[in-house]
Formats: sequence, C-alpha cells, structure tokens
Amino acid sequence: MSSTLMVSEPHQSEEQQHQQDISDLISAPAQPDEQQEEETTTVVRGVQDSPSSDTALEEQEESDEEEKPDEGSYYWKKETMAPLNAVSAAAVARLRAFKPPPFPLWDRLPVSRRAAVLLLLYADRKGDLRVVITMRAATLRSFSGHAALPGGKADTIQETPYQIARREAYEEIGLPLDNNHLPPPFTIEHLCYLPANLARTELVVRPVVALLHTSPPSSTVTSPTSLNVSHVSSQPNSTITAEDTLIPKLDAKEVAAVFSAPFHNFLKSSDEPGHEKVEGEWYNGSWTEWHQEPWRMHFFYVPVTSQRVTKPIIREGGLASLAEDHNPEEEAVEEEKRYKVWGMTARILVDAATIAYGEKPEFEHNSHFGDEKIIEGLERLGRLGEKKRRGSTVTKEDVKKAAEVMTRKQEGSKM
Repeated sequence: MSSTLMVSEPHQSEEQQHQQDISDLISAPAQPDEQQEEETTTVVRGVQDSPSSDTALEEQEESDEEEKPDEGSYYWKKETMAPLNAVSAAAVARLRAFKPPPFPLWDRLPVSRRAAVLLLLYADRKGDLRVVITMRAATLRSFSGHAALPGGKADTIQETPYQIARREAYEEIGLPLDNNHLPPPFTIEHLCYLPANLARTELVVRPVVALLHTSPPSSTVTSPTSLNVSHVSSQPNSTITAEDTLIPKLDAKEVAAVFSAPFHNFLKSSDEPGHEKVEGEWYNGSWTEWHQEPWRMHFFYVPVTSQRVTKPIIREGGLASLAEDHNPEEEAVEEEKRYKVWGMTARILVDAATIAYGEKPEFEHNSHFGDEKIIEGLERLGRLGEKKRRGSTVTKEDVKKAAEVMTRKQEGSKM
C-alpha cells in the first residue's frame, strides 16, 4: 500500500492559528512517565553541551568526502551502524515520549479502512538516523512507481497498527515479523504512533515509528526455524548472520527497490553538509488546495548513488518470474541518481522529523499533523463504511462536506 496524498499550504492566519498546536506537540508530549522524562532531560543536556546537528555535519564533511561509493550504511548490517550520537539520542527520546491526541474513531473503523505504515529508523556509521523507504513496483494498480514507506491494509480487526506495519514490512521487504525472529544483537523498539492520515483511496493510515538498533545478545539462536529463514544452509554447524535474516528480501510484485534517506534532512531545503554530493536538488514544494484549505505539497529527491539500493531477486519459474518481463519504467527508476519522495509519504516524514528534532522545517509547511478532523467528518457522512466502491477516491467535494460537518459539530459544542 503506497502512501500518497495531495497536501497544501496555510495562509498566514492559518499558520498563526495552528502554531500553538505544533509547539505543544513538539515541546510538551502528553505526560511522559518519570523514566522518559529523565531520559529526555539527560540526552537534551548532552545535546546542549555538544555541537548542533548542522555544525556536527559540517565538521564531518571533509572526512565523508573520502568515503567510497557503495559504502553507505545498511540497516541489516551492524558493521555499518554506530551508537546514536547526541542529536539522534535526543530525537529518539522525543519520539519515545510523544503521545498523539486520542483518536477513538480508529476502534470503530471497519477492517477494510484501516492501514499502517512503518517508519523504520536506524543509526548509520556516524550515529545519524536514517529511515527505510521503498519504491513500489511499476506493475501495481495503485501508486505504481511511487516511493512509499513499508505498509499496507489491516488483515483482521484485532491487529494493532504496529502489528499491521510489521506484517506488511515482512511481506514487502522481508523484515522479520517480530523481535523473536531477529538475530542477536538486533532489536526493534516501537517508539510511537503519529496522528492518522487520510489516503486518497479512503484508507485511514496510522504511521508507526520504530527504531532498529543493536543490543548485547541475551540468548543464542540455534534454530533456523525460529528465525523464519527459508534459505539458511542446512549444514549442522552453519551460523545464522544478520545478512541471512535482515537483508531485504523483496516481494517483486509490490516493491521495485529499497533504499534509505537521512531522517534529519526532511527538515531541510537542501542536502545537508556531510552527505553525498549528487547532481540535482534535494527539495522543492508547491501549494495546492486540499481539505478545503491551502496545503503544502513536498517533493524530496533522495541521493542513492553511494548506498546499496536493494532490488528483487527473481527466481526462475513460478509467479515471481512474471517480474522478469522488461519494464522500461522500472529500469528508468533504477538508473536515477535521486529517488523522488512526495505525497503522503513526504508529509509523514516531515511530521515525524519535526517531532523528533524539535525543529520547524526550513521550507513552508502545514503546521498541524495528520488528517483526523477530516477523517471524523467523512465518517459522519458515511464515507468510511465496510464496503468501498471500486475506484472510489476522496474528492474535494467530499472533503468540503466533511469540513462542514466538523464545523457544525464544533459550533454545537460551544453552545
């Protein structure tokens, strides 16, 4: 399931109206527990005593120029992962402490309207956070050839958004279903949920933020079965490595490629110092009208020339062999030096980075997170029922009606 949604720009009055909302969400998460509060205080003090993220990146620029191509950090390879630096540790602490506003409507949604995407963060060799992104196969019916976060629709009403995101990440890129299937010393920590977004295909999408990191192994894995690995050698003394279990195993029917992007850069209008220098721009944006308001459309162009972009391995025979058919569109994508990330995927990444780093983006942006008010309005109009008309999408007229419903509700509550 791809994440794409047209978004827009606030006028100055709208920016002022929502400024307090974003400030509260960034700086004052809802009542973190004492352990979270203490951890946040510790790492923030560390950041105050260390160079800023921009300064640190500038200091690293000279050494990074010496790094050879194809030596980028891989989320499945602990040798290219380092401990979080102070800036990244503070970002993780903010995400861990973040509590989105209550959204009881999720529990009333039919399973056919529920979806989730996974923002999988990890530290690169410098301790900076990166995020895993996929390129959807050009053969898909919806949003083909678009960049997207791993994710998809719910299978059952019992699945939590986290479980949906993990299952879809397993099906699309082979990320193990749960931590019991991860090889030591890897573990994945669920950090937080973000406010729900509305996909153009009338799905309610809950972003799930998680951190992949290494920790001292507490036990030794002895059985390939426990790792859900089908291709591990059957020799008695074979050793299961991270490459055996974490290297992306793509579903060629859904995913054309997996790559990663520098997480903090989604707050910047240009490539940050210290990152690879590739021809072309990092960001541009435009305003459009959506949800009966001006909304910002973000376009990011992620450099991929000095990282390993993983593509499907096609078996001979079987249904997977269909992916071997020549597809000029996918071939063109593979040859690009930058991959375009836009739509709902880009918006979610901007929101997540804003919360994580406690910074406003350098470019113009909407100041509220998610689409929950519009989602509630559509639900009141009966647009989010169990059955969805084939090809049905959210139109401007739908959003206008939903906004009017929520306005009447708010006016009624004030009486």
